[in-house]
Amino acid sequence: MARIQIIAMAGSVFFLIFIFEIIRQKKLKEAYALIWVIMGFFLLFLSCWLKGLHFFSKLIGIAYSPATLFLVLIITLILILIQFSIVISRQVDKIKNMAQEVALLKERLKQLENEYKK
Repeated sequence: MARIQIIAMAGSVFFLIFIFEIIRQKKLKEAYALIWVIMGFFLLFLSCWLKGLHFFSKLIGIAYSPATLFLVLIITLILILIQFSIVISRQVDKIKNMAQEVALLKERLKQLENEYKK
């Protein structure tokens, strides 16, 4: 077993332990945790199954198989960042709508207070 393979497996295991710990502490919602857990298991799978890693590397044209792990990691992170950008965009729209509703309710409350004072 190559040193890089051992490091990749250890890194994947520590990554999964970290993800499960922050899930347990309720710092990460389950919906987002699923993506990270799948990524961790996929990296662990590729780290353990060296022939599969070589096959996948040859399939996509990468000469140095461990570099495939980094490629998978980078692609996964980009996809996760895109998903988070979508979630943030939705939240911004919701916050804007709520702020507008609060402003309308405040204005209505002022109108009702003025009518009550008369």
